[in-house]
Amino acid sequence: MARTASVKRTTNETDISVTLNVDGVGAYKMETGVGFFDHMLDQLSKHSLIDMEISAKGDLHIDDHHTVEDCGLALGQALNEALGDRRGIRRYASQDLPMDEAMTSAAIDVSGRPFLVWDVEFPREKIGAFDTELVREFFNAFAQAARMTLHVKNHYGVNAHHIAETCFKAVARALRTAVEADPRAGDSVPSTKGTLST
Repeated sequence: MARTASVKRTTNETDISVTLNVDGVGAYKMETGVGFFDHMLDQLSKHSLIDMEISAKGDLHIDDHHTVEDCGLALGQALNEALGDRRGIRRYASQDLPMDEAMTSAAIDVSGRPFLVWDVEFPREKIGAFDTELVREFFNAFAQAARMTLHVKNHYGVNAHHIAETCFKAVARALRTAVEADPRAGDSVPSTKGTLST
C-alpha cells in the first residue's frame, strides 16, 4: 500500500499545497518564497528519503511567520495521513548530527501524541533575512500536525546557519528510521495499546 498523501491548506494568510511519498528517494521541489526555508526543507526531504513537493504563497509582505508555520502544519498533516494507522513501522528513532562546529540531536516517537521539546538557542536573530525563531515554529507545527513526539537539542555551535541545518538534518535522519518498515514487526501496530491513532 502506497504511503502517499496530498494536502491543500488555504487561509486568508497562506495558500499551501503539499504532496509527499514516505517511501521515496528524497526527491524535492520547494517553492515557498522564503529562500533559506526552501534550503532547509530540501535537507528535510533529501535526508529523510521522503519525496516532498511544497508550493506556498503567503503574506510575505508582513513577514515569513505565517508561511513557515503553515507549511509545517500542512506537511505534518500530509505525513500523518500517509502513515495511516502506523502498522509495521519502527516508531522510535534518534540521531546525533554534526556539521562542522555544530552538533544537534533529534529523537522521534511517531506516537499519535503530538509534543515538542525544543532546546536550541541561536547566536543571532537572523540568518540573512530569515528569523531564527521560525525554526522552532516550523517544528512545533510539524510535530503537532504529524501527531508525533519530537525532541530537538543543540549541543553546541557558533554558526546560526549550521545550527539550523543540523536541526533539519537530524530530524530528517531520525524520521527516516522511525517511519521505516520494521521487518520483524510484520503488520502489527508498535504499541501494546494496539493503536497509535488515539
